Amino acid sequence: MDLAALEIFRAVAQEGSVTRAAERLGRVQSNVTTRVQQLEEQLGATLFLREGKRMVPTPAGESLRGYADRLLALAEEARQSVHPGQPGGRLRLGAMESTAAARLPQPLAQLHAQWPGLVLELSTAPSRQLVEQVLAHRIDCALVAWPPPGVDADAPVERTAVFTETLLLALPADHPPVHTPQDLRLDTLAAFGSGCTYRRMGESFLQQKSGTPPQVLELASYHAILACVAAGRCAGVVPQAVIDLMREPPALRLVPLTSCDTVLVRRRGYQSPALEALLATLQASSAPRPPRSIA
Repeated sequence: MDLAALEIFRAVAQEGSVTRAAERLGRVQSNVTTRVQQLEEQLGATLFLREGKRMVPTPAGESLRGYADRLLALAEEARQSVHPGQPGGRLRLGAMESTAAARLPQPLAQLHAQWPGLVLELSTAPSRQLVEQVLAHRIDCALVAWPPPGVDADAPVERTAVFTETLLLALPADHPPVHTPQDLRLDTLAAFGSGCTYRRMGESFLQQKSGTPPQVLELASYHAILACVAAGRCAGVVPQAVIDLMREPPALRLVPLTSCDTVLVRRRGYQSPALEALLATLQASSAPRPPRSIA
């Protein structure tokens, strides 16, 4: 079992497709298929079920995937350790959707310009899932809203605050002013799926009105969340930075709610020149912005 075979196996597991895995790795499809078959023969286990064009990991494949993530991460650490002070190789970064859209474009462009040999892979997910992926070695570090719901306070991660987000309660434009939860006329929250820190904060605020958890309309983007809010159906929680990014945000009543730190988390003891370069670039970019006025 070699690292190249594990890299191919992981790409197929992540992409769910030999075709997409081959495109991502720069290999021909037949080579990817052959290497997967050779790995299955070597291990004496079926690693994927073929469902049409989709490749779905079997229980054995899921088990191997965890080991592959850890072995490949350790190999990358070893490669970087022989070039101290020279960021390079691959760094897998996770981020919340709002952070990826509003905070990362400029610093990541600067990072690439300064260290062109560093390959950065960015993925998005809610905060709790990102921490779980860090601990499972599926990503190297992540930008999350701290503390994420359902994450153990003693989780073996190190964290560094890099941004502070101003969170706004988004309401329909014709909603009366809100000073306390008792002023709310809505009992439904539009939000991302479970694991989102901002969703938990919104649920907590709405629950103060009735004493019961609000209904939640789960959506996959801030544009969808704000569109539902503007339609008068529900409330939402959105970072000021996301509103600032929109050229023409929908007509809304935006009420300052609270602030929340975005932190860079990584496994305890994990260090690399690439991680240090990323952290330095993020901290340099985190100067406060002039906020857009809100009603």
